[in-house]
Amino acid sequence: MLILRDGHHHHDHHGHGHHDHNLMSAYLHVLADTLTSVLAIAALLCAKYLGWIWFDPVMGLIGAALVARWAWGLIMTTSRVLLDFSAGDGIVTKVRESLEANGARILDLHVWAIGPDMYCVVAALESDSSAVPNDYRVPLLQIEQIVHASVELNPEGSA
Repeated sequence: MLILRDGHHHHDHHGHGHHDHNLMSAYLHVLADTLTSVLAIAALLCAKYLGWIWFDPVMGLIGAALVARWAWGLIMTTSRVLLDFSAGDGIVTKVRESLEANGARILDLHVWAIGPDMYCVVAALESDSSAVPNDYRVPLLQIEQIVHASVELNPEGSA
């Protein structure tokens, strides 16, 4: 369990730390197995020494509720990735500010989740400067949560 807990973070090619859904789900699975085993042992001991035969189903319900809560959290985070969920306002604001800092006008912008706290950006920009797409792409990749960025740059008036 400790190996999985420490291993569900990985670093991308920018050195940013991110979560891994597969390792996280394996960690939660092992944690749930451990917890339900401890609850079952507690219930058996209470039944044997205290006569609380009702304690076993109560511990079963508590274990089921905890597993359901963990599963729901995992379903919610993975579904955001599977459905290409749009990023929240905070990350979109950071992206907009980064792009507009160099004088670009945003024609089209898409920022979506590709993992827990990992986002992809596709932007179409218009600029009257001599900038090249990489002048906008590199600063985007400095934003911790951005792991991929694609920038199309159009000269002003051509879009």
